[in-house]
Amino acid sequence: MTVPSKVPAADQTLAILAHLATQRGPVPAATIAVALDLPRSTVYHLLAVMQERGFVVHLPEERRYGLGIAAFELSSGFSRQQPLARLGRPLVAGLVDRLGESGHLAVLHGRDVLYLVEERAPRRPSLVTDVGVRLPAHLTATGRAMLAELPPAQLRALYPDRAAFESRQPQGESDAPGWSYSRLKRVLTEVRTRGWADEEGEVTQGLASAGAPVVDHLGWPAAAIAVTFPDDASPELRELAVAGVREAAATLSRRIRGSR
Repeated sequence: MTVPSKVPAADQTLAILAHLATQRGPVPAATIAVALDLPRSTVYHLLAVMQERGFVVHLPEERRYGLGIAAFELSSGFSRQQPLARLGRPLVAGLVDRLGESGHLAVLHGRDVLYLVEERAPRRPSLVTDVGVRLPAHLTATGRAMLAELPPAQLRALYPDRAAFESRQPQGESDAPGWSYSRLKRVLTEVRTRGWADEEGEVTQGLASAGAPVVDHLGWPAAAIAVTFPDDASPELRELAVAGVREAAATLSRRIRGSR
């Protein structure tokens, strides 16, 4: 027998968030109401409050609702409490030992990546990445690996306009074209096709990285694992780095009961 909740609004709010978390993309409010057997007026009221607090985003053209930035921050908060770091650290350390290059594990935090694990290889170049450091996700291999796993509507909600794209290079020092949503989509399409992401000198000049996504049981990006090496590294080292991060990411996905 189910005991009635003493705080039904809280119970309904959590039920809506849990339902949205099981969907591959945003859904109409009416669909939520039917799935949870709730009055439509109640669902619309709760969605409005959650939208104000950033837990859901409303896509007016599609008349759908999806998880918002605050929901991702909750997920990142769980990650920061160590389970992912504890499971991933031995895998990253093993990569570093085999390749002789530095490795890291990061999670999405809004439009940034947040580094949870940083394993430095001896006598390798110093890096800006470290535990607790945040960098723009679209510039990093870990960030691109995770962004490529998001549904289009969620990605668009994160990058609504050009102002959402931060740069690490002073204006005029890079001949790369400016970032836009269309450019990001092209980059992420290639990432999805290959199954791994890279970056060349966009975080630190002279260094490159390769990264692969860690996905949870719903196929959402829980984290990403990457290795950083000199941008003039041999093709053999690059191939080993790609194979290594993909294997480590797949192993961590299985350890968290992911879909891969």
